[in-house]
Amino acid sequence: MAVRRVRFEEAGCPVSRSVDAVGDWWSLLIVRDAFDGLRRLSDFQRSLGVAKNMLSARLRELVAHGVLMSVPSPDGGFQREYVLTAKGRDLFPVIVALRQWGERHCFVPGEPHTTLVDRVTGRPVAMLEVRAESGAVLGPDDTVVTGVS
Repeated sequence: MAVRRVRFEEAGCPVSRSVDAVGDWWSLLIVRDAFDGLRRLSDFQRSLGVAKNMLSARLRELVAHGVLMSVPSPDGGFQREYVLTAKGRDLFPVIVALRQWGERHCFVPGEPHTTLVDRVTGRPVAMLEVRAESGAVLGPDDTVVTGVS
């Protein structure tokens, strides 16, 4: 029996709505690959090793949610390309946060992995921090979720 996906598009919680739009692991990996410059279905498929029908469904969902935009191939071919929209580009800190969490918790010390570096300096990107309006670093004990505004 197939499990029916629960939708959160009406939820009052921003995390729930975000998960509804991009919470599927394939979708996040597609967005990661789009940040790495992949554009064509065949390129995403080669990178991810996912079945074409599943990949096509995820790409359609990301387009429907406004994360990606499907555009004609610049070479005039029949293939479409998928490019990040402004909404999709706003996921950059999310992808970086997942990457940094993974670097910290999913590799043993010294185990090789890819590294995100500043294109200009070639130096690793600094750890992301959550900050108050004052600039103070905040942790989970320093914040609280309030009612709908």
